[in-house]
Amino acid sequence: MAKILVIEDESSIQKLLSYDLTQAGYQVDTALDGTTGLKKAEKNDYDLIILDLMLPGMDGIEICKKLRKSNNDVYIIMLTARDDEFDKITGLDSGADDYMTKPFSPREVVARIKAGLRRQKKTKHPNRSIALKNLTLDINRHELYINNKLVPLTHKEFELLLFLLNNKGIALSRDILLESLWGFEYDGDTRIVDVHIFKLREKLVDSGVVIITKRGLGYMLEEESNEN
Repeated sequence: MAKILVIEDESSIQKLLSYDLTQAGYQVDTALDGTTGLKKAEKNDYDLIILDLMLPGMDGIEICKKLRKSNNDVYIIMLTARDDEFDKITGLDSGADDYMTKPFSPREVVARIKAGLRRQKKTKHPNRSIALKNLTLDINRHELYINNKLVPLTHKEFELLLFLLNNKGIALSRDILLESLWGFEYDGDTRIVDVHIFKLREKLVDSGVVIITKRGLGYMLEEESNEN
């Protein structure tokens, strides 16, 4: 049974989420403020966290950043009350894997959670790693090393890098990346792909590989030229 932490300060929304997720067969833990939520996230091993953006004590952005800084790669779905592009980008930039805008239906929440948990299981492969140039991706441990130094990745960044490495030299459209990494049922903003590509590019500096944009086709990972 998957264990989910809901960090949400609106008690009505928290109770609704807890009920729906429990009915769907998940074990649910809750927190009404950011400070309590972070302590629970650090102390316990959760499969997924639903994290509200605006929280008393500590907001969702700060919580997300602290978890990622400590190399916690738990799948995080950020909740925002405003349909604001800045909120979405900020949430993803802090390390969230996905986001949802309030109001949302219980069915949509459960669908997103199922998709997120499914994707995590698919990326667990024992005793495998991929080495290319100065980069080594430990698939079993979900760890990226560049020049033998650990580079922290969120779960979604790991998925994206693994998919790009497995399709090296192939231009991949946003639609392909969305369907492969977020699922057919994903109905959010397609720019979520661009944000994750941007963040991953920053982390691949000195790796010897680059993610290039093929105009009209999509993104492609290739080895960096030695002529630079």
